[in-house]
Order: sequence, then C-alpha cells, then structure tokens
Amino acid sequence: MTDTGHRPADHPTVKPRKIGVLIANLGTPDGTDYKSMRRYLNEFLSDRRVIDYPAWKWQPILQGIILTVRPNKSGAAYKSIWNEELDEGPLLTITRNQTDKIRAALADLGDQIVVDFCMRYGNPSTDAAIRRLKDQGCDRILFFPLYPQYAAPTTATANDHAFRTLMKMNWQPAIRTVPHYFEDDAYLDALANSVREAYDSMDQKPDHLVCSYHGVPLRYLMDGDPYHCQCQKTTRLLTERLGWGSDHLITTFQSKFGPEEWVGPATVDHVAELAQRGKKNIAVIAPAFSADCLETLEEINEEIRESFEHAGGETFTYIPCLNDRDDHITALTGIIRNELKGWI
Repeated sequence: MTDTGHRPADHPTVKPRKIGVLIANLGTPDGTDYKSMRRYLNEFLSDRRVIDYPAWKWQPILQGIILTVRPNKSGAAYKSIWNEELDEGPLLTITRNQTDKIRAALADLGDQIVVDFCMRYGNPSTDAAIRRLKDQGCDRILFFPLYPQYAAPTTATANDHAFRTLMKMNWQPAIRTVPHYFEDDAYLDALANSVREAYDSMDQKPDHLVCSYHGVPLRYLMDGDPYHCQCQKTTRLLTERLGWGSDHLITTFQSKFGPEEWVGPATVDHVAELAQRGKKNIAVIAPAFSADCLETLEEINEEIRESFEHAGGETFTYIPCLNDRDDHITALTGIIRNELKGWI
C-alpha cells in the first residue's frame, strides 16, 4: 500500500508500488518497405555491440552501399515470412503471445506484478516500455532478455539499452537483469520435448540433428565472450536429455556477416557437406532463438534448406523454436519466479 497520510494536498500523485517484468527480444522492422527496413537496419547495424568497428571506418560503409542496397533485399526476405493478418513480423507476434501467457501464469501473484515486453531495435522500444512500467507504479523491474546463451551482441546490448533509459530518469526504478539460462532444467526439458515430438511425427528418422546457432566473429571467443562455449554445452546437455549418441547432434553456426573469420562450422556449408556424404535426411533446430524470426523462418527454412537439397539432400525438417509452447512458458515463468525472490 502507498502511504498518503503525510503528503500535502498539492503533492504529485504517487501510485501503489508494483513490480514490472519486462520481456526483451531482438526486434523487427515496422514494415517491409524500403524506409522501414532502412530505419531498422540503421539502428541494428549502428549498434557497437553488433558491429564494433571504429565509427569513422564503419559508418561511411553502412550509410553508403549497405543502407542503399540491403533494405530492398532484407525487405524481400521479411516479406516472405511476414504476418500479413496483423501486418507485423513473426517475432513481434510470438513475443506478444509469450508475454500474454507469462502474464497469465503469474496471475497468482496478484496485481502487484505488471508484465510487458519490448524490443532492442524497433518497436515497442525498450525506452517506452520501461517508462510505461514506471508510470504504472513499478519501482522495481525484472528485465529478461530472451537469449538462453549469453553474448555481447544479444544479452549485453539489451541490458545496455535498458540502462540507457535509466540514465535519463530522475527517479529510477531498481532493475535486475536475468542471466543466461541454457542450463535451466525446464528449458532443456522443453527443448528436448520439441525434438522428440518432431521425430515422433516422422516416418523416417533423420541421420543427424543439426543444432544451428547464430554465429559471432571468432575474435569474440578469443576476447572472452562465453557464447560459443555455451552453445557447445547446450548441444551436449540436449544430447544428454534426449539420451542419444553424441554423434547424432552437430553444432553449427549461421548468419555470417562481413569479411572476418567467424566461429564455425557454418550451417549453410555443413548441411551441404552432409548431403554430399550421403546423409540425405536431416533435421535442424535453433536453440539460441526463443522465438521464430527471420534467421529461422527464412534463413534456415529457406536458404539453408536450399543448400542441403541442392547438394543432394532429400528430407530437410526444421524444428520450430520453443515460441509460446506451454512447456517453454513454464520454463520462462519458473526463471522469473526465481529471479523475483526477495521482491515478492
């Protein structure tokens, strides 16, 4: 309850104290047209956590050839997966659904908990979401970037952006950030369940399950970013959960950008090599993504599939992200409850 008994009549309104839970994901453009794509790509590719080249070297390249050519190409890719009914990217649709289910799962905590979501790039923005929670009386916010494995270009930049908002506020809410959660038992159970369900629906079982993670430059690993190691461990833990031989699951990395060396092997090349070696039936899963997006629905299920089939592969099965599956929501809600300890 809020104590109002000792305030003067002209005191600004102070709302009852609440706790915010803010789900954060990468982001999506507002539309597939050139201007929307250019605005989104400019924000994304100007992030020094994503492209850490010196601004004097990178910005002329970005503002020149890249933002002249890439918006049309990326717009076409987004259009192939766009949610036409709601006129939005699938990542936005799925994240909203996840948030709604998490809110319902936390309803037993009462109206002291306010659940919302935001995006690092695009809308709804992190800044607007934090201010919206503050306006509802949230003086404590649990900020939850939906990345199972930690990486500077994902988890860190999401946290950075949240704290930039606090830097502009006179009365800051207290903020906790949720760390990586790839070792969480319920998350691993949900991941394993999704694989078993996909395999049970197949007439012919795949020769391999390819675990494709978003890639990073090799120097990130050399500089101490734990992402590559956490991806490798995720595959190992999933293998143990499934009770399968370690030779059935393969760790690869996708989405290479720029000329420098990235961690590997590259998914797009490795699936072609599998086909050439006679592995005609494969399944692909993306354990680093909490929701399906351009990198899964277009890159994996279209570009990487095409690479496999062009090399002689016959059956390519993409296993969707955990999205708003009930067991995934159970895992995320369990993490939230644990991180809220001491506040509730």
